[in-house]
Amino acid sequence: MLPIAKLEAVERRFKELEHLLCSPAVLSDPTQMTRMNRERTELEPVVAAFNRLRELERRIAEDREALSDPELAELVEAELPELEVERDRLANEVQILLLPKDPNDARNTIVEIRSGEGGEEAALFAADLFRMVCRYAEGKRWKVEILNLSEASAGGYKEVIALVTGQDVYSHLRYEAGVHRVQRVPATEAQGRIHTSTATLAVMPEADDVDVQIDDKDLEISIAASGGPGGQGVNTTNSAVQIKHIPTGMIVKCQDERSQLKNKSKAMKVLRSRLLELEQRRQEEALSAERRTMVGTAERAQKVRTYNFPQNRVTDHRIGLTLHKLDRIMEGDLEELIAALRAHRQAELLQRGGQAIVA
Repeated sequence: MLPIAKLEAVERRFKELEHLLCSPAVLSDPTQMTRMNRERTELEPVVAAFNRLRELERRIAEDREALSDPELAELVEAELPELEVERDRLANEVQILLLPKDPNDARNTIVEIRSGEGGEEAALFAADLFRMVCRYAEGKRWKVEILNLSEASAGGYKEVIALVTGQDVYSHLRYEAGVHRVQRVPATEAQGRIHTSTATLAVMPEADDVDVQIDDKDLEISIAASGGPGGQGVNTTNSAVQIKHIPTGMIVKCQDERSQLKNKSKAMKVLRSRLLELEQRRQEEALSAERRTMVGTAERAQKVRTYNFPQNRVTDHRIGLTLHKLDRIMEGDLEELIAALRAHRQAELLQRGGQAIVA
């Protein structure tokens, strides 16, 4: 049953915003104009779908009346089922559009990928996952900026932290969070045996300064020469920055830039986002004991997705979806997976009457 009163209220607010956005008072206030424009943009698809739905209802009513007309009965009997199917589809779309939006969905996102179980093969897989995310971001015309990178001795990444900026980044990448498991024959395997390794992928909305207040006295900052692969210029400058947040014990390192100031700025970005994610997790856990942690311990059993290279197969264990196009997925073709995960989340929201669910 559609909440008609709510839809009519949304429509009234949309018309009010259109009127206000033409007023001199709003046009002369950029902050207010931006806020109202954003609200109007959010309401527009709801109003458009509601109007299409009403038009369908009108046509269905006319067709039902025409059933009593011998000259029109055959025609409307063929058309009516199609209109009713479209009406039901559109009614479901309207319900989804009315679901509460996650305020983080439009934010830029910090992605952290770390190798888990499996030694050097896990580090190679972590690098493959990062490339997959980068290719997906490239298709979305998002920008990926590496904040910190720790390479493994035989190739691959022990850890990579990156900032992804663009339109609605978090709303898409949020579904990639968790433990990813790979099954394949490593390049170093002489016997051709399949090995199982893992990597963890954390996805956090980028925090603004106003979201997280950090007192300087709560920070312990140390500087050192950058280490690991990266060339002489990186290794010999005292540019690596480590920041410890004393109240939580959280430690962030950044050595990707030669500039100490740039590394400190990047490290603070990561720290703010981690603290925001920590606070949001606490709030969610207070509301529900069912919340799963984003990454877990990186043990093989705590997996959200399995990548089986010999069978060219990817299985997302959260929704039981298996796709036989691993080669394309590793090239960033994630749309089918993300669309299915989003649909599953929307179905849960609808089942709970539109109340926020725990991710």
